[in-house]
Amino acid sequence: MFEIGKYTTLKILRETEPGLYLGNDSESEEVILLPHKYKPEFFEIGDELKVFIYLDYEERPIATTLEPFVQLQSFGFLRCADVTKHGAFMDWGLEKHLFVSFKEQARPMKVNNWYIVYLYLDEQTNRLAGSSKTNQFLQNDRITVKTYDEVEILVTHLTDKGANVIINGQHKGLIYLEDIFEDLRTGDRLKAYIKKIRDDHKIDVVLQKQGYQSIEPNAQYILEELKIAGGFLSLNDKSSPETIKELLGLSKKSFKKAIGSLYKDRLILLKDDGIELV
Repeated sequence: MFEIGKYTTLKILRETEPGLYLGNDSESEEVILLPHKYKPEFFEIGDELKVFIYLDYEERPIATTLEPFVQLQSFGFLRCADVTKHGAFMDWGLEKHLFVSFKEQARPMKVNNWYIVYLYLDEQTNRLAGSSKTNQFLQNDRITVKTYDEVEILVTHLTDKGANVIINGQHKGLIYLEDIFEDLRTGDRLKAYIKKIRDDHKIDVVLQKQGYQSIEPNAQYILEELKIAGGFLSLNDKSSPETIKELLGLSKKSFKKAIGSLYKDRLILLKDDGIELV
């Protein structure tokens, strides 16, 4: 059975007046229609096509080569195209708009406003539907990321604390105001990094890569000097500012910050007589 709300790759089995019938193989009893308006300009029977499966206006599974703005069990930033007595209808890139019932609206939706929407399959009707009550689809009890991990984020809203984000489509996170160095808007999708996971399971996120490579630019320089010196430098946090300046050209403050970062990342050992490369 074809999975509604997701992409799948199928073979072109035959061409008819309504369009192309697709399936897994020529003997497959299960086929799905790709209407003529979505067929490729050039094709041969047996070619494979990547298509998206959804329900048409008569609630029948149908294939399309159009690309939706959101897939099943994921979040998208969608424009409200219409509001009726039944609910809101979102433009999600396909001919048939996505329905969001009133009970699944975090706040009443208005035409032409944009909202973060989660796409799910309504088990009672077996129809694709949307919800802007996003918290019910997120959890921070079983966190699947760790400090310094690179993640994908979706900005959900901005507050006086910073930017609330969805992490990898699973967890809630926050970029604190002091860690924001660029303009962010609701709906932005960005690469980000885990800064800290708190004891209460709240997750701090930053847009800059963590570790010595970005937080402390002098750390990489010290690593290179360690390698040149055979893995050991007769400098530590007790060394005089003059000695540090003479050997590395750094202030004592910059030196201490750099070796602290390297030690935290387990790249060096702190000895009584200096620092050693791990």
